[in-house]
Amino acid sequence: MIFLVTGDRCVKKLLNGNKNFQKLKKSKTGNDETFRIDTLWIGTDNKNANLNQNKKTMNLENATKEELQTLEQKLAEKYQKYKDAALNLDLTRGKPGTAQLELADEMEGLLKDKLILEDGTDLRNYGGLDGIPAARKLGGEMLDLPETEVICGDHSSLSLMYLYMLHAFYHGSQGPNTAWAREGEVKYLAVVPGYDRHFSICEELGLRMISVDMLDDGPDMDAVEDLVRNDHMIKGMWCVPKYSNPTGNVYSEEVVERIAALGKISGSNFRVMWDNAYGVHDLFENPQQLANVMDFCRKYGTVDNLILTASTSKITYAGGGISFLGASEKNLEYFRERLAIMSIGPNKLNQQRQVLFLKNLAGVLAHMRKHAEILRPKFAMVQKHLESELAGKGVGTWSNPKGGYFVSFDALPGLAQEIIRLAGEAGVKLTPAGATYPYSHDPNDKTIRLAPTFPSVEDLDQAMQIFVICVQLASIRQRL
Repeated sequence: MIFLVTGDRCVKKLLNGNKNFQKLKKSKTGNDETFRIDTLWIGTDNKNANLNQNKKTMNLENATKEELQTLEQKLAEKYQKYKDAALNLDLTRGKPGTAQLELADEMEGLLKDKLILEDGTDLRNYGGLDGIPAARKLGGEMLDLPETEVICGDHSSLSLMYLYMLHAFYHGSQGPNTAWAREGEVKYLAVVPGYDRHFSICEELGLRMISVDMLDDGPDMDAVEDLVRNDHMIKGMWCVPKYSNPTGNVYSEEVVERIAALGKISGSNFRVMWDNAYGVHDLFENPQQLANVMDFCRKYGTVDNLILTASTSKITYAGGGISFLGASEKNLEYFRERLAIMSIGPNKLNQQRQVLFLKNLAGVLAHMRKHAEILRPKFAMVQKHLESELAGKGVGTWSNPKGGYFVSFDALPGLAQEIIRLAGEAGVKLTPAGATYPYSHDPNDKTIRLAPTFPSVEDLDQAMQIFVICVQLASIRQRL
């Protein structure tokens, strides 16, 4: 890829108007800005972007009808062979693979003679609503918070998110008078494409979701601020700030600060749900760092407007991790009232063994480097097929994330459902079209989420061969 550094306004205007260029984070040491020609952006105005210079490619926009018919026939023959093979490959959910889960098998047996804490707490018994102190400390390190601002629960951070949203809607984040349900039609911002389970929570509560586009450095904050400032029935927004699901974007420091300041312009009882599910899920060394959002909230006096979550479910065992909810001490005071009704305390034995195994943030990061060794070849396999078979053909664009669990593919508008149908009939299950948008409706029917973590590299190789054929077939047939 090519980098250009410029401070010239005319050049910047030209580059910003050309989708082959991406504006990178502004240097902190000067006023120059860096632009990148992204060789993975494939479109009709990027005909020469194929990385393999020795391989001739046909951009569909420039192809004749006869050329398209010939190519369609060849691809259809390949497709039929895969279809006849009756394969059963699954790229639907972001689950850890077996090899990743086995990395944590050493946890078993760590509890021997460790069932009673130094303060006399018997971990086998009831109690400890906030979680054990060592687990809260670990959660604090992962969320960049003091442990007094963290509650540790059982394995699912999604459960904590769901419970908090119920709490804010029905009971009020800080007492009955703050309940969203008392205020009328509540709205919530959804960054798109995004996480389907976040949207499901809003749907169940009857919150009207308003979509905001994801940009390279995070949500479109100009749009967010305009919406929040002018509509005080907007009560919050969902954020996956590092390696966003499904695009893999990392929020820039500027975006993080602007999100932290939203409470200054919002209506009452506004809550940002900061789901840092992939905060330590780096694929490479020296990853982009995520700014501390709570520090910015302290700066702007908006600490009550932020709820943070994370878990170890994609670190140790997906079905047996521990979860964390971080918030201001005032928010936690009211949230404990819900916890006290639904539980007499979390699984403290599991919290103890997780802490004994991971120890601290340094231990978490060391463990995640082992995950990265397993996952890098899988993500590389996805990129290999996308680049070698689709680059330069004008059939779509895709992300190349540096961490997280997904790759996002944008087909030509109107083709996501058809590509997913073709792939399914050839034995490759993909996440349903529209899943990454509120109400399962992608207005452009183009975004497809690829989840490469669970299959073996060999299965992923075969699945991607089928996927790129389906993309080409659907794109060609649309033009014929």
